[in-house]
Amino acid sequence: MNYTLHQLQIFLKITQLKSITKASEALFLSQPAVSIQLKKFQEQFSIPLTEVVGRQLYVTDFGWEIAEAAEKILNEVQAINYKTLSFKGQIAGRLKISVVSTGKYVMPYFLADFINKNKGVDLVMDVTNKSSVVRSLEKNEVDFALVSVIPDQLNLDRVQLMENKLFLVGGTKDKFINKVAKKKIFESYPMLYREEGSATRKAMENFMASHNISTRKTMELTSNEALKQAVVAGLGYSIMPLIGIKNELKNDDLQIIPYKGLPIVTNWNLVWQKSKKLSPTALAYLEFLKSEKDRIMKEDFDWYKAY
Repeated sequence: MNYTLHQLQIFLKITQLKSITKASEALFLSQPAVSIQLKKFQEQFSIPLTEVVGRQLYVTDFGWEIAEAAEKILNEVQAINYKTLSFKGQIAGRLKISVVSTGKYVMPYFLADFINKNKGVDLVMDVTNKSSVVRSLEKNEVDFALVSVIPDQLNLDRVQLMENKLFLVGGTKDKFINKVAKKKIFESYPMLYREEGSATRKAMENFMASHNISTRKTMELTSNEALKQAVVAGLGYSIMPLIGIKNELKNDDLQIIPYKGLPIVTNWNLVWQKSKKLSPTALAYLEFLKSEKDRIMKEDFDWYKAY
């Protein structure tokens, strides 16, 4: 057999995404180039690795076995590269972080200087819902996770980063103030929620329950961006994290509506399992974060204080 590391990388990405088109996009290659490499890789095996049924690509049982072996080989190659850099006195390795969806407006700022300074560090950041973030911690699949509500069921260490403020917001197309008293807004307008399991949704539900607030109509959207655009368009109102609406406030697409008991204030925390043996790369990042987080907050989030 004479397959290459490049072919292993391409085949592994195809099995992960179950699509040649998506694999080509993820690897920044043309679709024909990926198809050709898959064909050359398949020619070295007498058993099919994939099959196409209708227009859908499926990985065979044998293909999954090869994909698992390919991942191990590529990880070992990466480890050799990291060790080479480490012997040169450089920080090198993979840093894996799982981030709740709203955290995508926070985490990159606390990573940029560290990643740019340490060229040997490869970042894997998964932006997903809270349930998936907690699961990745439970299964020890990541070094760290960024959450605004710390899961009670896990024994975690943490570094507190910055406040997470949630306000009642609405679009600027509908100037509700002229139509209804503020205390009646929840009863008079549709309320937009995030999906079940979202920390933002939980905070909104807890606030409304504690204030005995009932709503006329509710709608559910499965991402912060979708919810934000729905509010801008005038579909309804919502309680949203300030961190994700900076530009919309600046452009006068959204307005913060003062309401008793708001904002809800929690904190963004970088967390990890207390029992986890952190890699040298993860430990180096923790040291960076502890020494630099105040500077980063001052430089990148000074606007936050105005609200």
